[in-house]
Amino acid sequence: MVDILIVEDNEELSGLLSEFLRAENYTVSTAADAEKALSLFEKYGARLVLLDINLPGIDGFAVCSRIRAKDNTPIIVLTARTDKEDKLRGILLGADDYIEKPYDIDILIAKIKGIFVRRLAMDRITDGNISLNLADGTAEKDGVPLTMTSKEFELLHLLISNKGQTLGKDLIFSRIWGADSESEPQTLTVHIKWLREKIENDPKNPERIITVWGKGYRWEG
Repeated sequence: MVDILIVEDNEELSGLLSEFLRAENYTVSTAADAEKALSLFEKYGARLVLLDINLPGIDGFAVCSRIRAKDNTPIIVLTARTDKEDKLRGILLGADDYIEKPYDIDILIAKIKGIFVRRLAMDRITDGNISLNLADGTAEKDGVPLTMTSKEFELLHLLISNKGQTLGKDLIFSRIWGADSESEPQTLTVHIKWLREKIENDPKNPERIITVWGKGYRWEG
């Protein structure tokens, strides 16, 4: 999962914004149209979306609506459209902020940092005896800290966030390692094994991370 997905059809502006954000140590993906943006979000996810409204084909309002229908990922609208009606529409569709172009990059970065701080500070996921703290990427079992890698944490977070749903192996691999990763798909199997050893009472007979043969894995409460 990337930190920020930029949806902007102006290649120069998208490139400059990417450079500034990467200099702040954010991972970034870009899309120049709605279809690519929605495809990237579906495959890899994003912790925040920077969304232009004036896109070729499907506009940014539709992108905002489709993302918000399935996910609560923060969305900041960046647009040259300054009409009150457009601002109200963006906010009513679920945008977290509406920033007019041209914008001050320092102010935008400050807003992004503020969103991450607020979201991460509030995000603590608990399911049974397993607790995840998204603010610092730590996990506990029965109140006892678990030692795990960042990938193990991301994998556990993905599974718990989709409790009761079978997630395909390809989807999990692309979300955690990315389609361009040099890691082998077998890496997923290994990480599942490691997670079970840490959270299951009997790793050989798992009750939390269930294998759905021929499909993938499912988190059970």
